[in-house]
Amino acid sequence: MFDNPFIGGLSSLPLIKSGRSRAINAENPNGEKGAGGKEASHLGPSRKGSPCIRDVQSGTTVTLAEMAGPGIIEHIWITVTDQTDKDTNVLRDLVLRMYWDDETVPSVESPLGDFFCNGFSRGCTVNSMPIVVNPTRGFNSYFPMPFRKKAKITIENQHEAPIPALFYQVDYCLHDELPDNVAYFHAQWKRQRITSKQEDYVILDNVRGKGQYVGTYMALTTLERYWWGEGEIKMYIDGDKDYPTICGTGTEDYFGGAWSFATQKDGKTVENTYCTPFMGYPYYSNQDEAVHNLYHNDDVPPMRGFYRWHILDPIRFNDDIKVTIQQIGVYKKGLFERQDDVASVAYWYQSEPHNPFEPLIGKEERWPR
Repeated sequence: MFDNPFIGGLSSLPLIKSGRSRAINAENPNGEKGAGGKEASHLGPSRKGSPCIRDVQSGTTVTLAEMAGPGIIEHIWITVTDQTDKDTNVLRDLVLRMYWDDETVPSVESPLGDFFCNGFSRGCTVNSMPIVVNPTRGFNSYFPMPFRKKAKITIENQHEAPIPALFYQVDYCLHDELPDNVAYFHAQWKRQRITSKQEDYVILDNVRGKGQYVGTYMALTTLERYWWGEGEIKMYIDGDKDYPTICGTGTEDYFGGAWSFATQKDGKTVENTYCTPFMGYPYYSNQDEAVHNLYHNDDVPPMRGFYRWHILDPIRFNDDIKVTIQQIGVYKKGLFERQDDVASVAYWYQSEPHNPFEPLIGKEERWPR
């Protein structure tokens, strides 16, 4: 009987399953069996001799992991050297890419921080099911990432300076075969520095194939006054043109909140951040310590980060999908069209081949305001 590697969860832990567990890191860059931690340090042989990739030069791309399949990446952990005042944009200057099987264009392309729900090049704690970020910038992904022939994960350093140390581990399992209906993991970052009135911000487009949409991260910098979150999420599925099959009721509603995430405390309105397994609002700031240290002020527009995972409610598509969100606000006279700064990561699974992504915008255009 075929042993399905995707049947898992706490209740299935006692069940013996097939597969061969492996891990790739700087101590065992090829994930070889019985070859971990060979490098020597001043403490002696096999005593933490190669814990990281050192001195990743500006303009270079390093391969974190490359392995032959069939297999499934089960967990990724990454962190980089602590930022300094001069490195305020490093999390958007590092570009994470992933390739499956024989493809030459990536299925995953995103600034490192945004992929892990840490937009604006600022670190924050995230406590969700597929993405976990622990102090300080310990980035973890639990998205299952299957591959049949091979998998490759790279990071390109587009920062102006070298990255002194890059720590990582990729945990995966090799299998004799994968189910025929297994799709491949994809993620794409976008940004529109000033949205256009009466034009919905596009989170994902130009997807052709069969699959399911599984998550959204949004990094919103509000550029206008008043409440900003009346915009509705829209899912155009399998040939929808003028109107979507799925349309939400408001931005804070899509991310699982209500009534502008706000409560009253001592006569003041307080926004409440939160993290749950499937949806969250982990980051809010209207001040910027790094900007203050560099320019002796912290006058920045409010920045907010949100995530929404469609794990129990994936958005299934057979031919194509497009995902957008409106920029609509409200004030005492009613609704109004807004212009804000929006960045996002879309996460989905689909059959290959996939349409190539639009070129990633230059690093200066990725930097937070």
